[in-house]
Amino acid sequence: MNKAILIGRLTKDPEQQTTPNGIPVTRFRIAVNRNFVNAAGEREADFLNIVTWRNLAENCFKFLKKGSLVGVSGRIEVSEYEKDGQRRIWTDIVADDVRFLTPIGGDRGSDGFVDEGGGARPASSGGGAKAKLTPVEDDELPF
Repeated sequence: MNKAILIGRLTKDPEQQTTPNGIPVTRFRIAVNRNFVNAAGEREADFLNIVTWRNLAENCFKFLKKGSLVGVSGRIEVSEYEKDGQRRIWTDIVADDVRFLTPIGGDRGSDGFVDEGGGARPASSGGGAKAKLTPVEDDELPF
């Protein structure tokens, strides 16, 4: 069985190409945090190459951007080639499903949280006012 399931953030905007047969291919790289910290107390990440094809490729290219949080499932594909007399190994995740976990049009603020367009912070496109929150007493809650 060859199955990879990952959640990570794009390290840069996706790049799209078209095969000679006209099939769209979109490539992007995601950073996936490890579940532990190193000896210096820092969290490390793995940087993985993702490849998408056809309609999925078009949607990824259209809607994803640097910093987008995605869930990816697919298979691991390892390629070998020789360059300048040196054997090289390249690993891709060929995605069969990509879930957009950052809302389309949502922006990440400086605090790392996503603005879902609900007004928690003004959208980067300029419009929108901050939401006014009113405090609620515990005895007013229905549960």
